[in-house]
Amino acid sequence: MSPDREIHLELGDEGDAVTDVQRRLAELDFSPGVDPEGDFREGTRAAVEAFQYRRGLRVDGVCGRQTWSALVEAGRRLGDRFLYRRSPMLRGDDVAELQQRLSALGFDTGRVDGIFGDLTSAALGEFQRNAGLPVDGIAGAATVAELLRFGSLHGGSELVSAVRDRERLRQAPRTLAGRRVSLGEEGGLGSTVGAVRRLFVNQGALVTTHHHPEGSIQASEANAAEAEVFIGIRLGSEPGCSASYYSGYRYASPGGRRLAELLHVALATTLGLPDCGSRGMSLSLLRETRMPAVICEISPASVMVERAPVIARAIVDSLAEWVDTAWD
Repeated sequence: MSPDREIHLELGDEGDAVTDVQRRLAELDFSPGVDPEGDFREGTRAAVEAFQYRRGLRVDGVCGRQTWSALVEAGRRLGDRFLYRRSPMLRGDDVAELQQRLSALGFDTGRVDGIFGDLTSAALGEFQRNAGLPVDGIAGAATVAELLRFGSLHGGSELVSAVRDRERLRQAPRTLAGRRVSLGEEGGLGSTVGAVRRLFVNQGALVTTHHHPEGSIQASEANAAEAEVFIGIRLGSEPGCSASYYSGYRYASPGGRRLAELLHVALATTLGLPDCGSRGMSLSLLRETRMPAVICEISPASVMVERAPVIARAIVDSLAEWVDTAWD
């Protein structure tokens, strides 16, 4: 199956598509157990859930488009194919390994996200120039061999991408005034987002709002707006408050993680709901935004609607504390 194919496989489904998913899961050490080949039973669902959790996806046991794409990406190994800047951008674990190796050597690829974008292309070109290779921005056989010659991924040293992330946060003004803030929701929470927006505007922030069910679309819009931070609001699946930030490929967004920690505590305390904590995830919105991004999940729906002003105040106060954080 193509990585871009629309797919939705769940308990009870049968056929070649299920066989393909089972094979890919097994190759990644997520065994479907005793399920017959091509039969989506409990063993396959458990394997899908384990894979989703490991990859930072929403755990529902259904192989939809995002889970299928993650399965395809997870099967990529550095050297399996040429890597270069193209549109749509190449994605996969091979791209992430390339980013890790370059970043470990001091070439800034931006965040390690498994997406071959402009920063990765520039970092690759700089490596080629320093290594005396033809500077073509293509990770072909010679470039990969030279990278591998340098040994382990990062030998325990911190990736330059994480260092640069913290440096950008350290140099940013410690005020909400003039900050470019993006707020997003998947549909139905426009009034809550509106309440948050009004408070941010009162603090002098420059706010854009994004209303779309697809996280990738929200991320693209926030990137185009050159936002400095993104806060998503989503109705949770169980009572409580939680927050997620980007984490994947041995990398975690330092700014996103700190903001998530502040938000889940403030929201749970203010709303009197269970604190469900924060977690690093690799959801499309978190992975594809170029700025620190957090998704806040709140439930039940009645709280989301009836206490929108309280939610807004907790979010704005948390971001005010976040911008004042010492990143030294």
